[in-house]
This record gives sequence, C-alpha cells and structure tokens, in this order.
Amino acid sequence: MVLTATITCPHCGFAKVETMPTTACVHFYECTGCGRLLEPNPGDCCVFCSFGSAECPPQQPG
Repeated sequence: MVLTATITCPHCGFAKVETMPTTACVHFYECTGCGRLLEPNPGDCCVFCSFGSAECPPQQPG
C-alpha cells in the first residue's frame, strides 16, 4: 500500500509530498504554493485521487 503521494496544484504547479490517511478521504487541501483550496474533481473521492501521484489508500487495490 502506498502511503505518500505528491500533490500537484493544477493552478500554480506547486508540488508537495504528503502522507495520506489510511482510513479516510481528504476532501479539501490548501496549496502551499498559491494558497488555493483544492477540491476533488467530479467522480473522484478525494484530492489525492484528483491531483496526487497515487490514489488514496481506500481506493488502492487490496
């Protein structure tokens, strides 16, 4: 199971490695680069699934 992912802001391109929670989805994330609040794209459960280099743990194959 992958527990870290790089989130890349679609607005400014800033990327940061973050630790993902194992039992919950993250619905909001504030970009450290530009300060914008990121929300998941329609159909995605969380910001890691939308903007991360890996899906969140609840969505990863068993």
